[in-house]
Amino acid sequence: MKTTPRLAPLFAALLAASLLAPPAQAALPWAVDGQELPTLAPMLEKATPAVVNISTESRVRVQRNPLLDDPVFRHFFNIPKRQRERTTQSLGSGVIVDAARGYVLTNHHVIDGADKISVTLRDGRQLQARLIGSDADSDVAVIQIEAKNLTALPLADSDRLRVGDFVVAIGNPFGLGQTVTSGIVSALGRSGLGIEGYEDFIQTDASINPGNSGGALVNLRGELVGINTAILAPSGGNVGIGFAIPSNMAHQLMEQLVRYGAIRRGLLGVSTQDLTPELAQAFALERSGGAVVAQVSPRSAAERAGIRQGDVITAINDRPVRDSSSLRNNIGVLRAGDAVRVELIRDGKPLTISATLGDNQGGSRSALPGGALNRRLDGASFTELPANHPLAGEIDGVLVAGVDAGSAAARGGLRPGDVIVAVNRQPVGDLDSLRTATDGARSLLLQIVRGNGSLFLMLR
Repeated sequence: MKTTPRLAPLFAALLAASLLAPPAQAALPWAVDGQELPTLAPMLEKATPAVVNISTESRVRVQRNPLLDDPVFRHFFNIPKRQRERTTQSLGSGVIVDAARGYVLTNHHVIDGADKISVTLRDGRQLQARLIGSDADSDVAVIQIEAKNLTALPLADSDRLRVGDFVVAIGNPFGLGQTVTSGIVSALGRSGLGIEGYEDFIQTDASINPGNSGGALVNLRGELVGINTAILAPSGGNVGIGFAIPSNMAHQLMEQLVRYGAIRRGLLGVSTQDLTPELAQAFALERSGGAVVAQVSPRSAAERAGIRQGDVITAINDRPVRDSSSLRNNIGVLRAGDAVRVELIRDGKPLTISATLGDNQGGSRSALPGGALNRRLDGASFTELPANHPLAGEIDGVLVAGVDAGSAAARGGLRPGDVIVAVNRQPVGDLDSLRTATDGARSLLLQIVRGNGSLFLMLR
């Protein structure tokens, strides 16, 4: 750029001033108008010691040609003996919620099938953990560690969360070590995603990536509002849509897992559908939220309590029921034998009914062990579909009553509560047809109904 003779002295003075001046600092000031800049550091200093890294090891049986197990065949072809099992590892996160007893909340899928669970604390201590209980349908698990000077996160009332609240996700993404990301609550009560059987997720745009599973979602007071569980990731990485299990739901399930080692869900015994604006108009109702009772199962808790077809359930124990999924989630955290208060609308008038939940594990006392059917089902147990099951009368199938952790059935993907409707494309309606379809089969293609969805599992 050219300069005129009259401006030359001015440019020379500016150049000299810039050379003599101290270098500029590209940093924010510590304070503005005497006030310190906002930071999450003090809260995180208290919260992060309660979030742990979890690593697991599992032994997986290697499938191979049966000829390789024949000692004569191996000797003739000089084939060395090889291990029939291999070890797999996975990483995740967890949250200490009881420092005195060493209880850690995490996801079921983080520890599913694990033979060894290792926990690394924020201060670097490495501990072995034992499994207290796990629930596949809600993806919640509780493990326990023994150590002194643990830090626990206080639990917040997740029912008080609002869209727009600031939240922070703490976890172990991609095994990098403890990482903190921030965002807001994007939505509440997300369900119907097909991720798990019971879904009432908090949606957040705080970055959640593989390895964050089981980690903490906290508010700005450092209180636990959710357990990070899943992401919607078309490209395989974070796109700003993450999901967390609300702390209230996780805590209720944790109490059952600690006390009983498993979740024995109560059953109300109704089939429902969402109260849409069209149905609300047909029922002459001004509201559009709730679950319409389409069918009441015979001899169920609902029938004994006097719930009728056409009733609109609006709340369970003062918790609002938005739709059928909301009703299922509210009942799903309660145990068989629990008394519940059901608020409903009948003929346009509000009504409150008391009910005692039935047993959702009907028939499990005479469960058929899977190992007696096919070795690929070893570790699972099966019963006929109970008459009070929500799907009874709608589908024919066999109920998976239980699955042992680390078993062949568990590694194959079976979960308690699954309903098998077909094996190798043969319909299955009872235990006899399941026995016939699995007898002698070298591989099993199972068609499963899980929650509100259907899927296939291949067991080899």
